[in-house]
Amino acid sequence: MKTVEIYTDGACSGNPGPGGWGAVLRYNGHEKEISGGEAHTTNNRMELMAVIEALSLLKEPCEVKLYSDSQYVCNALKLGWARKWQQNNWMRNKKEKALNPELWERLLKLCDIHDVEPIWVKGHAGHPENERCDRMAVAESQKFM
Repeated sequence: MKTVEIYTDGACSGNPGPGGWGAVLRYNGHEKEISGGEAHTTNNRMELMAVIEALSLLKEPCEVKLYSDSQYVCNALKLGWARKWQQNNWMRNKKEKALNPELWERLLKLCDIHDVEPIWVKGHAGHPENERCDRMAVAESQKFM
């Protein structure tokens, strides 16, 4: 399997509010940048969209090193929370619904195809690719202001 590095970030001005996401895909010395946004969304939705859109570009099953500053995304994948929510009909516990189930459903299907290793990076701490994704995400969110 090919090994791909993916760096992602989401941004939201207000939460909810106008939002954006950015991602950098890196394979074998090649890079691709992608970004997008929505007029009314949340930061967590944008974090998820960055990962979903990046993984959707992969044309064959890959080993993916996914770098994100979102503990929501990294922990839900790494610690199995998202699979548990899915098994419990998108409930976090007996009283609380899991948020963004349609996005998690899409992401989990992509994780069934690819071997995704989530790696949390501290945001706004000088990590070059994270800063780059943040700039793309913020720029996308500003298109809706």
